[in-house]
Parts: sequence; C-alpha cells; structure tokens
Amino acid sequence: MSESGRLATGLRSDVCGALRASDAERRVRLAGWIHRRRDHGSLVFIDLRDRYGIVQVVVDAATAPEAHAALVDARIEWVIAVEGVVTPRRAGTENEKLPTGAIEVAADSVRILSQSKTPPFYINEPDAPIDESVRLKHRYLDLRREPLRDRLLMRSAMVQAIREVHHEHGFVEVETPILIKSTPEGARDFIVPSRLQPGSVYALPQSPQQMKQLLMVAGFDRYFQIARCFRDEDLRGDRQPEFTQLDLEMSFVDETSVRGFVEQMVIEVTKRTRPDRPMQQLPFPVFTYEEALERYGSDKPDLRYGMELIDLGAALPAATGFKVFDDVRASGGRIRAIRVPGKGGVARSEIDDLTERAKRHGASGLVWIALQPDGEIKSPIAKFLSPESVEAIWSASGGKSTAPEGDLILAVAGERVLSAEVLGRLRVEIALEANMADPEILAFCWVHRFPMYQWDAESSRWDATHNPFSAPVPEHVELLATTSGDVSKRSAGDPAGGALAQQYDVVLNGWELGGGSVRIHDRALLERSFALMGHSLDDARAKFGALLDAFEYGAPPHGGIAIGVERWAALLANQVNIREVMAFPKTQSGSDLMLEAPSEPDAKQWSELGLSLALKPSTPRK
Repeated sequence: MSESGRLATGLRSDVCGALRASDAERRVRLAGWIHRRRDHGSLVFIDLRDRYGIVQVVVDAATAPEAHAALVDARIEWVIAVEGVVTPRRAGTENEKLPTGAIEVAADSVRILSQSKTPPFYINEPDAPIDESVRLKHRYLDLRREPLRDRLLMRSAMVQAIREVHHEHGFVEVETPILIKSTPEGARDFIVPSRLQPGSVYALPQSPQQMKQLLMVAGFDRYFQIARCFRDEDLRGDRQPEFTQLDLEMSFVDETSVRGFVEQMVIEVTKRTRPDRPMQQLPFPVFTYEEALERYGSDKPDLRYGMELIDLGAALPAATGFKVFDDVRASGGRIRAIRVPGKGGVARSEIDDLTERAKRHGASGLVWIALQPDGEIKSPIAKFLSPESVEAIWSASGGKSTAPEGDLILAVAGERVLSAEVLGRLRVEIALEANMADPEILAFCWVHRFPMYQWDAESSRWDATHNPFSAPVPEHVELLATTSGDVSKRSAGDPAGGALAQQYDVVLNGWELGGGSVRIHDRALLERSFALMGHSLDDARAKFGALLDAFEYGAPPHGGIAIGVERWAALLANQVNIREVMAFPKTQSGSDLMLEAPSEPDAKQWSELGLSLALKPSTPRK
C-alpha cells in the first residue's frame, strides 16, 4: 500500500507531499493548511501544506464557481479540505523545487475546516529571523515551519532506529519509575511532595541508574530505555531541565564489549538516520583521558581540525631566558601552545581579545609568537629567546610556515591541567570563528580511563568524577583498599587519587554524546567507594539500600552507558542548541513561555499537601 493509502482518512484520500506525475487524471481528496495564496481573479492558486509536503491547488471560477467562492476570504494558515483531479502542469510552469512540482490539483470542491488569525511570524518563510521568545511562546506555530518540522521528523526517525537496533541485538525495553527516591547524582533533584504521605517527597529521576543495575541483578541481561530525565541545574545550549536519554545496560561484560556494542549501534543508527553525513574515521579513535588532555586540552575533543596542543616546555632549553617560562617549569608547571595557521599577521586588537579570553578561562596571561615564512619570529618575548629557543619552537610546532601571512603560536604557562584546558577552549573558539570544521563530517571518538575520584579540598573528601557506581580498572582495586577510611587522615595524596575508573565517554564533534562505565557489582567494594566519598555506612544504606541489598543475591558483572537523545539529534541536524530538536523546550531560565510554567499552585493544592510557601525577601515571585 502506498504512503497516501496508509494515511487515508474520511477527509483525505492522499497526503499533499505524495502526489506525482504518475497520479495524473486521478481524483483525490486533500486536507491541510494554506501555505500561500495567489489570486489571479477567476483563478486562485493555493499551496496546500500538510506534514508530508506541499502541493499546488488551482480553483477556476469558470468550472468550479462554488469552490472559488469558498476561497474569497481564505488566508494563509486557514485549514481547508479540497477535492479534485490531479493534472500535469503546463510545460514551463513546473516547480523543480517541490517533489510535487510536476502536477497540480484542479479542485472542484473546497471546504473551510478552520480559520486562522494572522500568525505572529511567517510560517512560509523558513529563513526569516524570529525572536526566540516569540517562537517559544507560539511553539505550535513554530513547529509548522519546515526547518523545525524536519528536525523533529529526523529525531523521530533516529529514535525509531535506536529501538530497531537494540531489539535486533536482544535488548529488552523496560520503563522505569518517574517518582523515585532522592539520591545524589551530581545535580539537584526536582522534588515532588506526597499528598498521601505528608512530609515525604519523591524525586524525579536524574537517570534510571539504580533501576537499570537492579534489572541486571534481576537477570534481564540486556536492557534499554528511551528515558525521560530531570535535573535542576543551570542551563546552556546542550542542557535542559528535562531531557531524554538512551539508557542501556548489559550483563557479563567488560569495558571492551560494552564499547564494542555501543559503537556498532551508534554507527548503525547514524547511517539509518543521516546516510548523507560521512563519518570521519571508523572504527572510532580511542583516547585515554590523559592523552585527550595532552593533545586537545579537552576530554571531549573535536577531531575535525588540527591545532593539537604543543608541549613547548619539552622542546625548549632548560633556561629560555624568559622568566615566566622558566619560573613555571621550575614549579612543576607546563608550557603549552597551539599553532594557528595563516594568522601570522594578526592585529594587536585580536591578540588583546585572545588574551582576555585566556584570562577568563583561568590563565594568568597569553604569550604570542608570530612565525614568519622567512624563518623570523615576531613576539614581545623575542628578545628573551636564544637562537636555540627559536629553533626549538619552530621544530616543536611543525616547521616553517607555508602561509603567506605566516602562522601564530599561542602559549600558556601554568599548572598541568589548567594550561591544557585554557588552550583547549581557545582551540575550539578559534576553529569555530575560522570555520575550520567541516559541518558535514561526523567525527566520533572514545575517551576512557578517567580518574576514579577528584579531591574536594573544601570538604576533605573524594568525589566521583562521573558517578559513584563506576568500577576501578582491575589493577587499581587495591588502591581503594589502601586509602584510609578515617576521614581525618585523608588527603589529596591518598592512593585512591591514582585510581582509574572503567569509565568511557563517546564524543561527537566536540560534544560529550554520552557517558558510561562498568559498574561495581560487589557490595563490599561499593560500600568502600561510598566511604571514600564521605558517606557513612548508614548514609550509604539510606540512599542506596536497595542496590546494596540486591548485590547480596548474585549480581552479574555489568556495565552500560547513557547517550543524550537531544544532543545526538542536534548534532545530526547541524544545530548548536538542543532546543532546536525539542518539540516544547524551556528557556535558558527554565521557563515554559507557552504554558507559562512554572506557576504558583493555588491555595487548595498547598493545603492538600500540608505545605505553605515562604519566600526569602530577596526571592522574586514569577
């Protein structure tokens, strides 16, 4: 059965976007929105639009006077139903931009199904600039526009492909609860008061983490879910308070087998969703966290362009003559740089701007060196550098410049991680501004072997770098056992600080697409890890009692990952904000402009919950 046949209803025999030249002379019924209207007196031309496309409808007053009269007052976005005969367009009037451009429908019947006010913005001008607040206020109209509509359809196809691939590989789709117990997972929970149990609250899940691990203990072996998640955190382009993630877990696995399936799945879903988008490298490149930091200054590197970090400290002589460099190296810091091609003639204003950015990112300053094609260098520190130092800079950065303007080296001296991250951010900003990245390329990679913990000096305890359930690499289990359980004796130099986790992130074009790990499945080791993070035994049991108890009934080795559906869809659609692939997103402040949420509950709702609202004097009420 044709697409039109499957979608036929009482009001339509076909959809607007499906008609072709082969349908000529066939009588059809169509329904949709008036996309454009052109009145030529006795002839009225309508571009009729539905979700499936646009078709031209022509109404001739001479042959269909009643249908022509019905359109006298009709305007764009009115909803109409028409009936008529598919007719080839006259030679020279075809519209090659439309799949239906070879035909038109000569209508002899028109019914007005619904009228429309003048929209607050043009639906039929997809590239028209529109204030985002207006788009969000009238999101149901924004969704009629072709770009957003197509992105939502692409997202739907992606989710369908996700489901198909998982079912093909023996996964079971399980829905986990939305009302759960509050547990610390890195962000604030959204809290839901209970009416039936006054004084108690549910939390909306930040992820189904514990539930999916319990499903592994239950023996389901392979689980996945398109899961709704909620996090009360500050928003930015790749975050929303409620979002969707592909959540999966597998039993009897190690890191290699989890990553192997996930990579195969990501490749297959991407090919089914966007076969036109080439993937830069298969299989995905794999970096350790340390390697990614050293080469790209980021644990989510964008591989579509070069400008890898250069270790100038290793190349320069022991004494450069430049005090800043020499002092940093003496204190154990690093001198790193990036080489920007073709920017050797940089203006002073650009240098000042780059320096200010570096300072905002945490650096104390920025050193610039312009490499000239003739082998000379220009720099405020040139007078401090010996010929040996100049030669070392040339050699470490890749040799002489081939660009007529020369190349630019930007150097940061400082603490090991900070110096890398500052340049990593500058690398991304410069590449974005210079359009260095091919927008069509999809550059996936893996980053793994993250530090198990990071030291929180303020509270004198270890925090999990990802989530508290991740297992250490097997050879580092003993490092957890040799770290003191006495809070007063812990320090940043504890053996646990050297432990690496079986954690892994899949990265796409500089975005963290998803993260996961092989989990701790031994109760004693999990309790030990909780203790290192400052949880008492009672505290751990209160927060994670169900999971700890379940591990005493035969828990298989297991691991998994969570991938952001909106992030994945946004990257496949070449968008930089996940709102552009969400039907009804929130604003940067977490507000829904269309439904005017959040809003104040009425007095009865407060009363039923046994609650009252007390705002601090400085807290504004929406």
